Amino acid sequence: MMRSNSAFCPVGSTIDGGALSRGADMTSRRAFLVGGAVGLGALGLTGCATTDGMSLAEAEKLYGPVPDKKIPIPATDISKLDPKYYRRTVRHDSKEAPGTIIVDPKNYYVYRLEGDGNATRYGANVGREGFLWSGDAYVGRKAEWPVWTPPPEMIKRQPEAAKYARGMPGGLENPLGARTLYLYQNGKYTLYTIYSTSDPETIGTNLTSGCTGLLTQDMIDLHSRTPVGTKVIVLPA
Repeated sequence: MMRSNSAFCPVGSTIDGGALSRGADMTSRRAFLVGGAVGLGALGLTGCATTDGMSLAEAEKLYGPVPDKKIPIPATDISKLDPKYYRRTVRHDSKEAPGTIIVDPKNYYVYRLEGDGNATRYGANVGREGFLWSGDAYVGRKAEWPVWTPPPEMIKRQPEAAKYARGMPGGLENPLGARTLYLYQNGKYTLYTIYSTSDPETIGTNLTSGCTGLLTQDMIDLHSRTPVGTKVIVLPA
């Protein structure tokens, strides 16, 4: 079972207009996500020309700028992304219904089942040691440009987060990114989310306090195709 303890996620439980928020410079943003435990400068990964039939040009288009109606989203620097984490359609047999989301923290992937044995696979970052969890949940709420509010436990660990105790407005530097899916169990918010990140070097790493992050372009795709009530399965790491 998931533990609903706010210390296990960089997301607070305060809701503002049905959403959570973020802001601050990129250094602060990364610091909140890693809880001060990891220096992201050493996490850069080198891309390659092609992977599974996708050319570099195709990948650059897939992760290119998004003319979002609220805040334009810049392109992702895929030179810092291992090509194995590019979004793609893969074979994934499952008895679960199409639309079900499966989080595989061991391999840093998130799958959306498409039916007929296929799935859309996204590269992900996951919780660091001591913050991993597994179990079944469902999407109880979703948000665009959510407000991020650090939980009291995080503020105790990272006093610099106290200035956002009343919420950080949505924006490019907000730790939750452009889109968020909030995971629930039995009608209660677990304090865990699937969120969006603009930091490609974090994909394929363990750095969060329990949440799962996808690149912004991938999260927009998943968010747009995931209704409230969708089942989410988080596999053991």
